Amino acid sequence: MSKYIGPDCKLCRREGAKLFRKGEKCFSDKCPMLSRPMAPGQHGARRKKVSSYGTQLREKQKAKRIYGIYEKQFKSYYEKADKMRGITGENMLILIERRLDNVIYRLGFGVSRAQARQMVSHGMFKINGKKVDIASYLVSAGDIITVKESKKENVPFVEFKDRPKKPTPKWLEMDIPTLTGKVLELPEREDVDAVIAEHMIVELYSK
Repeated sequence: MSKYIGPDCKLCRREGAKLFRKGEKCFSDKCPMLSRPMAPGQHGARRKKVSSYGTQLREKQKAKRIYGIYEKQFKSYYEKADKMRGITGENMLILIERRLDNVIYRLGFGVSRAQARQMVSHGMFKINGKKVDIASYLVSAGDIITVKESKKENVPFVEFKDRPKKPTPKWLEMDIPTLTGKVLELPEREDVDAVIAEHMIVELYSK
């Protein structure tokens, strides 16, 4: 599957919502969603009547783009969640929230999920003392996430110590001096900070 290499801000405008793919820029006055809050393209400003299918599709695309996941993998989360006890949509989001790249982002190591994913793939972290470089790795309660000693002086971690910190989710714990994170418990639906109507995605996939 091809990788999207276009402007991330166009994806936000297409979905009509901030996807927070550009780190600090998304929180600044430079965010294009403030000056051009319409879909990109020549006819982006036109209002179009959207079918129920189109609404469900846009919700799925928005969720995929927020987390940076491609279709095949995203659908696999739905299929796995569908076999679990509980509400399928909530289970799906919780599974995705447990991805290592998302956890690294939520701990504050990366300014965006894309940067966090790159840091993971470059082998900068250990989980319970073992190197893990798979972005889709699902963390479990009690996992200890540490930065490899040889990587602690790398630019991302030097910048991490200097930049303002965002609140850490209640299911995670961050020790800044030692660059150590801990998964206190598995996340719940209310811990997902992204605005996603997961029931629409379930309706789309269950057709």
